[in-house]
Amino acid sequence: MNETISRVADPVVTDATKGGGSDAARIAEVKAWLAAQFDAVGKEVPDFEYTPRSITHLYNLATVSQAKTQAANIVANDFRQKAAEYRSQAARIREILESVGLAQESLPSNVVASAQVLANVANLLNIRDTELSSFLVAMGDISLRKTGVDEKRAKVHKESKTLLEYTRKAIARLTYLKRTLAQLEDDVAPCDAQVENWKTNLGVMASKERQYMQQYNNYKALLNRVGYTPEINHGVLVEMAEHRKDLEKKTKPILDTLRSYQDLPPDKALAALAIEDKKRQYAAAEKYLEDVLQSALATSD
Repeated sequence: MNETISRVADPVVTDATKGGGSDAARIAEVKAWLAAQFDAVGKEVPDFEYTPRSITHLYNLATVSQAKTQAANIVANDFRQKAAEYRSQAARIREILESVGLAQESLPSNVVASAQVLANVANLLNIRDTELSSFLVAMGDISLRKTGVDEKRAKVHKESKTLLEYTRKAIARLTYLKRTLAQLEDDVAPCDAQVENWKTNLGVMASKERQYMQQYNNYKALLNRVGYTPEINHGVLVEMAEHRKDLEKKTKPILDTLRSYQDLPPDKALAALAIEDKKRQYAAAEKYLEDVLQSALATSD
C-alpha cells in the first residue's frame, strides 16, 4: 500500500513543484485546504499571517496531502473491491458446502474447531490453501528460518562470550594497573628524597671535579716547568735507570783513575798523556750514554 501511495503521489508533487501558479491562487488553495482539514476535526482555522515563505510551505504540504489522499483512496477502493470478491467467493463456497451437506451448522463442534484451527494455522503460515504440500513447504520455510535464527543466536552467543572474556581480561588489567599506580604513588615520596640526595651529591661531585681539574692543571704546569713530557713514562725511566747503573759500573774505573791523579808522577809529560787518555775514555763513555738514551726514547715512541 505504501509503495502504491508513493507511486501515485510522486508525480503530483513533481508537477506541483514545477508549476506554482500565481500567489493569489496559491493562497486561495491553501486556505481551502486548511479549512477542509480543520473542519474534518471540528476546529476553526487559527488566524496567522500569510507570508510568502509560509504560503510556499503550506502549498507544498497541501499538494503532498492531496496526492497522498488520492493514493489512499485508490488503495482503499482496491481493498474494498477485493473484500467484495472474497465475500462473494465465500458465499459461493458456503452454498456448495450446504448443497453437499457440509454446512457449518450441521458439522460437529470438534470438526468446526479443527477447521478453525486449520484456518488459523494457514493464516499464520501465510499460505493460500490447506493442502498438505502447502503446509510442508511453509513448515520447511519456517524450519529454514529457525535454523538461520539459531545460527545467528549461536554466533551472537559466541561473540558475547568473547566480549565477556575480553571484558574480564580488561577488568583484571585495570585492577593490575590501579594497583601499580597506587604502588608508584607510594614510591613517589622516597624517590623524591632520593632525587634530592642525588642532586646534593651531584653538586658535591661537581665541586670536587672543579677542584681536581684545578689540581690537574697545576700539576701539568709544574711538569712542564721541570721539562716532563708525556713521552717519558715509567717504563722508559726504569730502562734509563738500568742503563745508568751500567754506565756507572763502566765509568767507575775511570773515576777511580781520575781520583788517582793526585798520585801522578812529577813528570808533566807523562801526566798530560795520562790525562788525555782518561779524557778520551770519559768522552767515549758520555757518547755511549747519550746513544743509549736516544735509543731508549726512540723505542718508547
